[in-house]
Amino acid sequence: MAGRREDPDPDPESDDDSYEVLDITDYARRHQWWSRVFGNNSGPIAEKYSVATQIMMGGVSGWCAGYLFQRVGKIAATAVGGGFLLLQIANHSGYVQVDWKKVETDVNKAKKHLKKKANKAAPEINSFIEESSEFVKRNIVLSSGFVGGFLLGLAS
Repeated sequence: MAGRREDPDPDPESDDDSYEVLDITDYARRHQWWSRVFGNNSGPIAEKYSVATQIMMGGVSGWCAGYLFQRVGKIAATAVGGGFLLLQIANHSGYVQVDWKKVETDVNKAKKHLKKKANKAAPEINSFIEESSEFVKRNIVLSSGFVGGFLLGLAS
């Protein structure tokens, strides 16, 4: 190696090994996660799974969602109701004094602000609703299984 001199900045074109550059973003666009779960077609799931499988998948996922919704809903309702009850007891006992006129003006300001924001967000919400309803129409069996499971999850 004493007689060989290495070039500090070798030309990549003169190298014998050539590498192909892969565009990962293009691959990610073509192979999205739902393609692996539901297949490559964006059409209805009915083309890939049997009706019983679709109902089972929808029912199990719906039951899980309903059960979690019920548990989280109970906790949230208890927290809000308990906080309101404690605030009323503190108000009645004289520990806290609420300026109801200020509360009313702040609520009215918040209503106006929300109406302005809702009008700006309407196109995104409408497109989401349209996409969701289209998914439900294309996958009616899976969707009906989900709704049934969701109601059972709420009841349990």
